[in-house]
Amino acid sequence: MEFQWSPEDEAFRQEIRSFIKDTLPADWTGFADDTAEQREFSRSVGHQLGARGWLVLAWPEEYGGLNASYWQQLIFKEETGYHRVPGINSNGVNNIGPSIMIYGNEEQKKRYLPGIASGDLYFCQMFTEPQAGSDLGSLQTRAVRDGDYYIVNGQKTFTSDAHRSDYGWLAARTDPDAPKHKGISTFVMPTDLPGITITPLINVLGEHSLNQVFFDNVRLLAEQLVGLENQGWYQIMTTLDLERSGMERWAPAKRLLDDLIDFARREKKDGTGLPPAARQRLADFAVMS
Repeated sequence: MEFQWSPEDEAFRQEIRSFIKDTLPADWTGFADDTAEQREFSRSVGHQLGARGWLVLAWPEEYGGLNASYWQQLIFKEETGYHRVPGINSNGVNNIGPSIMIYGNEEQKKRYLPGIASGDLYFCQMFTEPQAGSDLGSLQTRAVRDGDYYIVNGQKTFTSDAHRSDYGWLAARTDPDAPKHKGISTFVMPTDLPGITITPLINVLGEHSLNQVFFDNVRLLAEQLVGLENQGWYQIMTTLDLERSGMERWAPAKRLLDDLIDFARREKKDGTGLPPAARQRLADFAVMS
């Protein structure tokens, strides 16, 4: 078996590396998009990626994608993940956009998919609640139908990127009397509606990527319902299935390991380097990667 990239794939990898070199600062190490300036830079990079069709390589051409091969998708995610390229809204591109393709109506597809593909629209995933994490079917955020609206009340937590997203992919209970997996619906929720409060959850590194989201009598247009009412559990499972794997998880971890090894080589304590056990542990990680 030939374990080499094709000339076309190698050329694509070099094209991505050239883009990274020309677009990002030479000393780039990434950031958490905590400031307005950082977010503006991320959006500009996302727009450039979107203009090339790279954000949605895997998508069908009718939705702005390139219908690219698995190898091209892998190469793009490996290079952009390892080099911490900003502006890639993975929730929208990998999980939520495809879910809208499957369950959304034509109007919803036309409204949201082009914006995700171009880098104009960012999405977050509004699933987890303080009492509904691994047991997501226990979620209690309510969406009550009121004419042309749903009135939404409740709370989400650990919501990645909510503070820099235009929309959320909301799971809410629409039938409180149904079995817990049967009375849930999914919505596209604009994050700027009155009654929505987003508060930061700062991680141990002092970074802001997670949030709590509170809904206080939020009036959400009924047309934001995606799919059938009370059938949202099945749509949630599709979204999570799309989320659970990907090169975009491995490549940043490999970069973190490489940075850690470089740090361990440079830093000394009492004139000595890492003890043998620690060096062996890093070597084990390197072999596994």
